[in-house]
Amino acid sequence: MITANEIHYAAGSREILRGVDFQVTEGEFVGLIGPNGSGKSTFLKNLYKVLRPQRGAITLCGEDLLSMSNREMAQRMAVMVQEQEAAFDFTVEEVVMMGRQARKRLLETDSREDWALVGEILDLTGLSPLRKQGFITLSGGEKQRVLIARALAQQTAVLVLDEPTNHLDIKYQLQLMELVRGSGCTVVAAIHDLNLAAAYCHRLYALKDGVIVGEGAPKELLTPAFLREVYEVEAEVLTGRDGSLRVFFYPSRIS
Repeated sequence: MITANEIHYAAGSREILRGVDFQVTEGEFVGLIGPNGSGKSTFLKNLYKVLRPQRGAITLCGEDLLSMSNREMAQRMAVMVQEQEAAFDFTVEEVVMMGRQARKRLLETDSREDWALVGEILDLTGLSPLRKQGFITLSGGEKQRVLIARALAQQTAVLVLDEPTNHLDIKYQLQLMELVRGSGCTVVAAIHDLNLAAAYCHRLYALKDGVIVGEGAPKELLTPAFLREVYEVEAEVLTGRDGSLRVFFYPSRIS
C-alpha cells in the first residue's frame, strides 16, 4: 500500500531523514518508534506531503504519491495529526463531517448517508454526547478522539496517525487502538508508548537520528539489548497474560 525508498529530508543544514526505506502492505498496522527527535513525525509529514523529500520516492496504492493532487491523496489516505486547532468553533459532528469532503463533488451537500455514517462513528468513538459541543471547548483527549473520528469518516484504505493516543487516558487509549486495528484499514502510526505498539502493531520500524535502525515484529525487535541501543536506558521485556509484550524501563545508575 505504501513504499518509501531512500527518503532524505533536511531543514537548512540539518539532515533529519537520511535515506529512510519503509514499506507497509495491505491490512498491516505498522508502528514507527524511536526517541524524541529521531525523525518519526518528519517522516510521516513526508508521507502525507506537508513536507517534500529532497531525495527519494514514495508510492501509495501503487501510484506516485508525490505527483498526486491533495484530493486524490485524501481519497486514499486519511491523516490524524497532533497539532491541530479549529480556526472557528465548529461542533464535534461538523468536524467529523469534514472527513467526507474528499468524497464530494464541488458544492455537493451533505447527504442522509453522510449523516448516518457520522452518527455511527460518533457512537463508535464515544463522542455522541458531545456531538453539539464546540470543538475548541473540548479537552485535549476529547479533541484527539474527534480527530480520529474525522479520519475514519474519510473511509480511506490507509490511515496515517501521528501519536494517536497522545492526551488520552488509559480507557480511551485502548479503545482507540482497538478501533483502529479493527477498522480494516492499512495503518501507519508514530507511537510513543512501546507497550501499545507491542500490543497492536504487526510490525515496527525504529528510527534514531533519521535512520532506520531496526524493523520487525514486536517480539523480534523489542529486546533489552535493542532498547538499550535505541533509547539508552535499561529495559526488561516480559510477556503479559494476553501474549503481548510488556516493557519496563529503569533509570541508568548515576555513579
